[in-house]
Amino acid sequence: MVLAVEITPTQPLQADISTDKSKEAVGNNLLLYPGQPGEFLVTLSNDTNNSLEWKLEIAGDFPHNWCNPNQTNLEEISPREKREFAISLMVPEKFFEDSLQINKNQPRLQIDYQIQISIFIKQSGNSTQLELVKYQVLNLLVRPNISYIDFLPSIYQQVDFIGRLVGIFEQAFDPAVQTIDNLWAYLDPLTAPTALQNFLAHWVAWDIDSRWDIDKQRQLIRNAITIYRWHGTRYGLRLYLHLYTGLPLDEDSSEVDKHISIQEVFNNGFVLGKTLIGQDSMIGGGCPYHFIVQLRVTESLHIDESLVRKIIEQQKPAFSTYELSIINP
Repeated sequence: MVLAVEITPTQPLQADISTDKSKEAVGNNLLLYPGQPGEFLVTLSNDTNNSLEWKLEIAGDFPHNWCNPNQTNLEEISPREKREFAISLMVPEKFFEDSLQINKNQPRLQIDYQIQISIFIKQSGNSTQLELVKYQVLNLLVRPNISYIDFLPSIYQQVDFIGRLVGIFEQAFDPAVQTIDNLWAYLDPLTAPTALQNFLAHWVAWDIDSRWDIDKQRQLIRNAITIYRWHGTRYGLRLYLHLYTGLPLDEDSSEVDKHISIQEVFNNGFVLGKTLIGQDSMIGGGCPYHFIVQLRVTESLHIDESLVRKIIEQQKPAFSTYELSIINP
């Protein structure tokens, strides 16, 4: 490699047992405290006998005002020269207190980010094309700058043994505290661990069918109470079929244009007496308490007809009958 590049955090994360990211290499993590700078050290070594022009680009899902701006122009590094410089990041001091940091589309504040660092050099004999010589993805972990020892009297904070002892309790209890802080996520079927799905299903008396994938089971468990509330109604059946098939409800469309259509038959059957065929009576049909379910699906959507029939049987009134039509172009 004509240009040797090394990127290392100057403040590596020693232990962060509260997140899964602690399993990753320590050298790929940088712990950031609000109001305090964090730095990555970039080391460039030109091992050739020629001068090289290089450029740095920084990207990632973190707010870009945390970091110094990208290098806009090429810079030169002399032959056999070694250069070091720091990439500085600063999280706003009021990061955790400022409610504007919480995106309206996200239920909670994001505290784990990634930064992508790219180093380019200009190819010899080419005035425009750049060659990528280094690309590294690093983790930015934003955490509150507070420790258990901060709650002790000042006289005890200065004792090294007490600090190390309290640190043991801090690392042992922090996972439990993090779990309590995010307890809502364990009780929401959409975000709960898979191991809790059976418990949440039992909580709302929902029978799990193995033919449902995990994502649809989560949706059904979350909407179980709504399905119970509308049991035996057209809306309840359409909602259930919508959760299974993913077809839109098309509330504003006419019944014949809906992807999930349920039509009830109110016409009378064969009638003795004065009647006009086609106006107030019909020959055939006219089965009382009968309805027709029609699904208009796309070619890529696979529908298990037996499962659809099971859903209808569960949702319809016991005395009613139905017809099922699945239209697939």
